[in-house]
Amino acid sequence: MHGTPDYPVLLAAIADAPPILYAIGSHALLQRPAVAIVGARNASAVGRRFAHDLAAELGSAGLPVVSGLARGIDTSAHLGALESGTIAVMAGGADYVYPPQNESLHAEICAQGCVVSEMPPGSEPRAQHFPRRNRIVAAVASAVVVVEGAARSGSLITARLAGEYGRDVLAVPGSPMDPRARGPNALIRQGAALCESADDVLALLEPARASRVPLPVDAQPDPPGCEEEASESERDRIVAALSVAPGDIDDIARLCASTPQTVVAVVMELELAGRAQRLPGHRVQLLG
Repeated sequence: MHGTPDYPVLLAAIADAPPILYAIGSHALLQRPAVAIVGARNASAVGRRFAHDLAAELGSAGLPVVSGLARGIDTSAHLGALESGTIAVMAGGADYVYPPQNESLHAEICAQGCVVSEMPPGSEPRAQHFPRRNRIVAAVASAVVVVEGAARSGSLITARLAGEYGRDVLAVPGSPMDPRARGPNALIRQGAALCESADDVLALLEPARASRVPLPVDAQPDPPGCEEEASESERDRIVAALSVAPGDIDDIARLCASTPQTVVAVVMELELAGRAQRLPGHRVQLLG
């Protein structure tokens, strides 16, 4: 439930966070910095292999991998990160296996990772549930990597939402002759970081990771509602620290003797008033 210790801190910071998140498996994974890997259902063999290996390398670096348990890229990403930790976000209930051919993978993730959904147990996924599922994928991760996807696909919806939430967006380039490369190639043209290996993801996340104290697997953070409630003086310090030049949220938190969650909460108030915006790379700026 939103506002409780088990609720993912990053997810709690978005305006349309689900009031209840149903989870099967290790809740502790939801509190660790993670990377989402998404892409085409009709993925190429090369794309599936890349997603699998990327997930395995990120897992070895201590980053859980988030995806949507769909066919293709999602499935390969989950398989690559199964041993190190993976989070599957479902469009239906967390206990409702979809697609059916991923029944055994769903069971393995329940046992070794975490399966989550905002839908009550037993809910069958509907078409309108998938975009809402994508926002959770984007929100619980610190970065989103798009491996393959058509020019108009759910993967690009996830990438767009990730950018809106201030997450890093990366894309794997592909041949212009392959329709599945149009989505990632378009994202790169629009400013997404190019991803050729796990090193590209780690290099992008390293400044933010270095500024945070890692949570032990079994650690329980303070309830998000407690951290995000800023006093008037704290809010004034945060607003004064913001600038039209993009600034790192963690740097602002340290400067103001605050927490990143509190800074995000204050920035969200300013966003609603049209005075600030969050940017990729865990940054924020005032609007002129």
